[in-house]
Amino acid sequence: MLIVAILGSSMAFMDGTVVNVALPAIQRDLQATAFQAQWVVESYALFLAALLLAGGALGDRLGRRKVFATGVAIFALASVACGLAASIQQLIAARAVQGVGAALLVPGSLALISANFGEQERGQAIGTWSGFSGITAAIGPVLGGWLVDHWSWHWAFLLNVPLAAAVLWLVWRHVPESRDPSARGTPLDGWGALWATAALGGIVYAFVEAPTQGWQAAAVLGSLLGGLVACAAFVFTEARATVPMMPLHLFRNRNFTGANLVTLLLYSALGGSLYFFPLALIQVQGYSATAAGAALLPFVLILFAFSRPAGRLVDRFGPRGPLVVGPLVAAAAFALFALPGVGGAYWRTYLPAVVLLGIGMTITIAPLTTTVMNAVDVEHSGTASGVNNAVSRVAGVLAIAVLGLLMAWVFGQHLRNALDALALPVAARDAMLAQESRLAGAAIPAGLDAALAERLHRAIGEAYIAGFRWVMGAAAALAVLGAGCAWVWIDRTPPSSPFRP
Repeated sequence: MLIVAILGSSMAFMDGTVVNVALPAIQRDLQATAFQAQWVVESYALFLAALLLAGGALGDRLGRRKVFATGVAIFALASVACGLAASIQQLIAARAVQGVGAALLVPGSLALISANFGEQERGQAIGTWSGFSGITAAIGPVLGGWLVDHWSWHWAFLLNVPLAAAVLWLVWRHVPESRDPSARGTPLDGWGALWATAALGGIVYAFVEAPTQGWQAAAVLGSLLGGLVACAAFVFTEARATVPMMPLHLFRNRNFTGANLVTLLLYSALGGSLYFFPLALIQVQGYSATAAGAALLPFVLILFAFSRPAGRLVDRFGPRGPLVVGPLVAAAAFALFALPGVGGAYWRTYLPAVVLLGIGMTITIAPLTTTVMNAVDVEHSGTASGVNNAVSRVAGVLAIAVLGLLMAWVFGQHLRNALDALALPVAARDAMLAQESRLAGAAIPAGLDAALAERLHRAIGEAYIAGFRWVMGAAAALAVLGAGCAWVWIDRTPPSSPFRP
């Protein structure tokens, strides 16, 4: 049972981190713009975030084993489609289907443990699941980077296929079916899932496509307006649904609201910044995909080693202290990421920021989860955990879109200034401006002498680093806002009794 849960969730966890390392190779091989490359990540994350709560509810009603296995099968078939994709549009579509599969298998992995382990063993089982998930999160980018460097980015997706086959065989042989008897006959919140997907899709489409189409484009304005209308419809639907996927009454509790605000802000900072970090390492600093995958190992190892003692911080100091200090430490780390320029050894450029970010997130994550779970009574604990998980996923989806817009604007300004200073031939300048949407993946025009080509290459890198600094500055500001929300919303001491709506 544990092997099934660990391997199943690991596919989704690894896929989210491996793709970031593979993106430069994907962009180069498929001649994709930076915004199309964003959609490779966003299409997966969007459907996972929007359907995560619905996936958990489906497992309770139709059978956790059945829904989990269905999610694994969908994920595996979509991985094959990703590996065989011959165009960026095919890859984006396959990634969207992968997100649907992940939305079924991710909540199902923990649900299988909860349903099949007794209270005396459940905590140890979940701890084992968490520990091995952390290991796979650390190994995934390195292994994926190695596959990209030595074989192809296609293999980073095809890696999921043997894992999925092993999981499905184990499910068939060893996992019994289970359901929630109380969920039988209760309606599924299909409208909530639909409105959540439309809201996220509309808003994300507007921010990702605005740099290329312009804010005046009918498609951009229409999708943004449609996304905002869908947001309002989602809130209205959840307020009236018999069994809502996101019960709004939980937000009456200050700790629950405050913890989810911290999650939204801090995970926006984390998701947005860590999307652009591997691109900076590979396309600007010249790292291999393997080295870029290994660059975040200290971050993951610090989380893995110290998360358990960090979980006791709430008992000792109350939730407010760790949830203020942790985001502030993370904000300092994001500020450190903004300091390096082009070039320099890893240990004195990015390693201090990676280590400090690991410390800040370690201080925050376990107390954040504990605060969410302490804010509700036992019967709402699964829903509360699902809501918080969904909020963290939504944060990453929105952050990549919004910070991508910021990156594109700053990169474009610096690149045009650099092109003016270099006095390029007209044809070469036009070729560079035509590639502006590829950001640091832009190719040097043919026919330039070696010295001018090298200066242009450095100008592209410096333009990307300028945008990267703005992104990291925005991430630092989001983390500071998260600390402020914790100071305002979170109690100083743990609640003496859980919230009962």
